[in-house]
Amino acid sequence: MKRIVTLTLNPALDVSTTVESVASEIKMRCTMPEYDPGGGGINVSRAIKKLGGDSLAIFTAGGGNGAMLTELIEHEGIQCEPVTISGLTRQSFTAFERTTTLQYRFNLPGPELSAAELDRCTQAILAHKADYVVASGSLPPGVPDDFYATLTQAAEAQGSRVIVDTSGKALEAMMRGGAYLLKPNIGELETLSGKKFQGEDQLKQTAQALIAQGMAEVLVISLGAGGAVLITKDLFVSLRPPVVPVQSKVGAGDSMVGGLTLALAQERDLVDAVRFGVASGTAAVMNSGTNLCRKEDVDAIYPRVMVH
Repeated sequence: MKRIVTLTLNPALDVSTTVESVASEIKMRCTMPEYDPGGGGINVSRAIKKLGGDSLAIFTAGGGNGAMLTELIEHEGIQCEPVTISGLTRQSFTAFERTTTLQYRFNLPGPELSAAELDRCTQAILAHKADYVVASGSLPPGVPDDFYATLTQAAEAQGSRVIVDTSGKALEAMMRGGAYLLKPNIGELETLSGKKFQGEDQLKQTAQALIAQGMAEVLVISLGAGGAVLITKDLFVSLRPPVVPVQSKVGAGDSMVGGLTLALAQERDLVDAVRFGVASGTAAVMNSGTNLCRKEDVDAIYPRVMVH
């Protein structure tokens, strides 16, 4: 299997709990909290591990939260390389409301990174010369919007294939980043292009125009419960998963990226890799909290993902 390295610049110590109902001005009695490592690249590495693969997780870690984050990652048997920072690693908080079965998610901002800390993250990635580099998640304060684009160019220049999953200005800055694969959702692609897609033809034309401009070789556009669309300069493939019971949508996108990256590292063809990724993302929503996907669910869903 080819080597995978993931990068998380803005990780989080994920705290999740359950409450009977959410209301203002009262004390809400919660169940005992669960603690999980969180952040885009970390969750991609966690999903890869759950699916039977291996990766190296590189992430920033600061203070007591950073130490606990590192311990949780190591406990899951994931090889990791924390980059020590002066700021405190953030927390995120998720509350599940029993009376409505709604989920409330509170994401706190991360600490600012200095130029020296950011450079250590870049050097850590480049030092491993991995076959696949996954840069995933939001950028913390103080990080230039074009960081992923700059990292992509450096990593691709030494032979890595870079997969980027981000949003907002960091995604906009990838316009000429030259990534191997980008995974925006349909809303993010509409914002990026300034268009509201009316059909598959318009989606295909817009995506292939972005590919022609050098944004990426491959675009995998997430459609939520509708699956995903795989687009290259020559391909337009729709992948639709079966309907499954939904427990939590946390980590579904990261599971999808983990599944498709693992399949690529196993040298499966691109369509099959995205099919496996869609199965992984679909499996993730069947689990509560931040539990991501389970291999047995992915194996059951995979043959039921329709490819058109």
